[in-house]
Amino acid sequence: MLGRKLAESVTKTGRLGEQSVSKLTLADVVMPNVGEDFDGERHAVAVDLSDPAVAPQLISSRPDVIVHLAAIVSGEAEKDFEKGYRINLDGTRFLFEAIRLEGQSGDYCPRLVYASSLAVFGAPFPDRIDDTFFLTPLTSYGVQKAMGELLLDDYSRREFLDGVGLRLPTICIRPGTPNKAASGFFSGILREPLAGKPAILPVDDSVRHWHASPRAAVSFLAHAATMPTTPLGHRRNLTMPGVSATVGDQIEALRKIAGDETVALIRRQPDPDIQRIVAGWPRDFDTRRARQMGFRAEASFDEIIRIYIEDELGGNLPARHGN
Repeated sequence: MLGRKLAESVTKTGRLGEQSVSKLTLADVVMPNVGEDFDGERHAVAVDLSDPAVAPQLISSRPDVIVHLAAIVSGEAEKDFEKGYRINLDGTRFLFEAIRLEGQSGDYCPRLVYASSLAVFGAPFPDRIDDTFFLTPLTSYGVQKAMGELLLDDYSRREFLDGVGLRLPTICIRPGTPNKAASGFFSGILREPLAGKPAILPVDDSVRHWHASPRAAVSFLAHAATMPTTPLGHRRNLTMPGVSATVGDQIEALRKIAGDETVALIRRQPDPDIQRIVAGWPRDFDTRRARQMGFRAEASFDEIIRIYIEDELGGNLPARHGN
């Protein structure tokens, strides 16, 4: 979803952050769509990055900027141990190695933006986590992302690539259909009721988490692709800004914007597996380092919902909803 939205932004504007884009290549496990309104050279390929032969082919054209979003989500990585490591770790390592080897044939050190996760942190943790807190993942997905962060730091230190790692908040509200992410319910309890459909809430209202909109996430990726990296030093990974909110806060924001009838579509149905995973997730962050680097997100959960309505629902609630 984030890759598609970032690509849409680039094809519409011809720019990535402050830089113009003359060539765009999209790679996904299913054939991606490159917008026809992009004036530059465009390519789309369906590939599996966990195949060692793929990354060298992608890197052979020497792209200046690489945004690495390829991964399977947390719930799926936890259920399928081998698949999680094959895609989330091996695929990342194959990509980094392809860049390093390409650089051996001549000067090449591209900007690489790596999508990491809050799952690199796990309980016990302080009420607010800053960028000096050590990595303590409690899921296989979190371990895989933490390994990717360390690889990014080392490959950047060795000047094989110029990396920026983004620990993305849980993206809310995700458009489209539910995926296998353990965090999917955070979007589902808002997206489905806004469409007049029932939604399942598998955790307590008191669960607190860190959120940002897809719009903010795309801005994170674009900024990371063009920002100066010297101020990062050897600490190339940053926790992105967001909104700390409980499930109850989410529901009340939904009630304020869309009314009691919409909230009534939420059904409480506890899921022990999801409750166990979520219990080890961090709840709040001190992101002053990222903010000092120019990253920005929403200030409230009301704003997150209103952005979803603007970006995905044409700016208007369906007629059955109140305002």
